[in-house]
Amino acid sequence: MIRFLDIQKDIKVTEVQGRYVTNEHVFPFLNSLNNKFKVDAIGESVLGKTIKSVTFGSGKHKILMWSQMHGNESTTTKAVLDFINFIDSGTDLANSISTNCTIKIIPILNPDGAEAYTRINANEVDLNRDAQKRTQPESKVLRSVYEEFEPDYCFNLHDQRTIFNVGATPKPATVSFLAPAYNEERSISSTRGQSMQLIVAMNKELQQYIPGQVGRYDDGFNANCVGDTFQMLDKPTILFESGHYPSDYEREETRALIFCAMLTGVKVISNQNIADYTQKEYFEIPENGKLFYDILIENAQIIDKSLPKDSKMGILYKEKLIMGKLTFDPTVDILEKNNGFFGHLVYNCLNNSDLDKIKSDKKLVEALL
Repeated sequence: MIRFLDIQKDIKVTEVQGRYVTNEHVFPFLNSLNNKFKVDAIGESVLGKTIKSVTFGSGKHKILMWSQMHGNESTTTKAVLDFINFIDSGTDLANSISTNCTIKIIPILNPDGAEAYTRINANEVDLNRDAQKRTQPESKVLRSVYEEFEPDYCFNLHDQRTIFNVGATPKPATVSFLAPAYNEERSISSTRGQSMQLIVAMNKELQQYIPGQVGRYDDGFNANCVGDTFQMLDKPTILFESGHYPSDYEREETRALIFCAMLTGVKVISNQNIADYTQKEYFEIPENGKLFYDILIENAQIIDKSLPKDSKMGILYKEKLIMGKLTFDPTVDILEKNNGFFGHLVYNCLNNSDLDKIKSDKKLVEALL
């Protein structure tokens, strides 16, 4: 059996890579698509940038996906381009999905935020807190597409920060999922139950590649969130959160894993074998913790004499867009002893080679001064 991760290597859209992804990067790919795919301009952003959708397939099971609702969350955008490329591959699975499903994808819902590399839109509104009032043009576009397309399933595609770990373990939450709640009690309706079962299927696929690195996102109810709203409308909705894979700050490894999850979920919908997966297994996926720093520096008193013995520093990167290029600037926290935090990279200042590595990182040295 061919692994989905191996498929992604063959169909990856290599012209769109990295964390900074805008209309300028995505539209040439969309414009190159053949007549299997219907590309439409579905609206405009606050600043008048075009929002496009891609529709394909002819089946009765309708799936709506949208990415970059938060402009600086681009990993899933890259994954949906790979998914579109896969559908065009003509394999038996691709053809089966096209026969059984009709899929509509909005690759970039918030093009202003994408260009500015911000979570919010140009009016400084978080679109994922605008599902009820729909004060923003981008929110109105999504809701209009939802009402016109009448999907049977919704994939709400996002990124999450590097801080997240799985449960209490030192494993990063490389991918996280959520079956959003539809009420304060977080009850399980039939549609929310289907969301859970689809997540179980996707988790089983991902455990082949990243064992122990799949988390479950917090399911606190917020009617202003789009996923909760669509779940309230009795549509099985799944939140995808693309997280950190070791040393993968460009999120290219995570991109491949999101593709695998996405393809798995669509395949299960296409085959209508959702009942093969149990809701019970959804709750066995550990919840996300928030215990990671990008860098953990142990025995930090060696480099800062004012600190007590056995001190630690936690370094988190702050992403900044400068002249169209994304930079990662370190910020420093002084940590208490035995705090339980982990580092994606760990330096011990008692080790001379680690000290040399710290000193060779100019940005890190500047942050530590």
